[in-house]
Amino acid sequence: MGVVDVKEAQFRAHDLGLDLVEVSPNAEPPVCRIMDYGKYLYQQKRKQKLSQKKQHAVTLKEIRLRPKIDDHDRDIKVKHAAEFLEKGHKVQFSMLFRGREMMHVENGHKIMDEIVETLAEKGKVERSPLMLGRRMTMVMVPEKQH
Repeated sequence: MGVVDVKEAQFRAHDLGLDLVEVSPNAEPPVCRIMDYGKYLYQQKRKQKLSQKKQHAVTLKEIRLRPKIDDHDRDIKVKHAAEFLEKGHKVQFSMLFRGREMMHVENGHKIMDEIVETLAEKGKVERSPLMLGRRMTMVMVPEKQH
């Protein structure tokens, strides 16, 4: 509309049943727009909600194992881990050792290596198997981030 007096702009906005909104107060002269301000706020809030909906929070899922785990039980746990990785979550494998099992930590490393081989196309190792006390942990992340 060009440069218009403030009173005239207010009258025009009032005649249209809309609001006179100052868009850029620092400009010379200040820039205003005639719009439905309530509708504008609603659309902004809606855009923000939709953008938050599209975000994906990466969570850490834990799968607990034992060194004497049966092959079938391990396969089921690995299948669950594959599903988590496909959804974009990190997966932490925790293997607890009790009593005499501490003498055979190499069995735990062997199981962890088999898990890594099985999940090679779904994810990659972020933190390789590490012994902390009686617990061995390994973290895997999805191959491609969404």
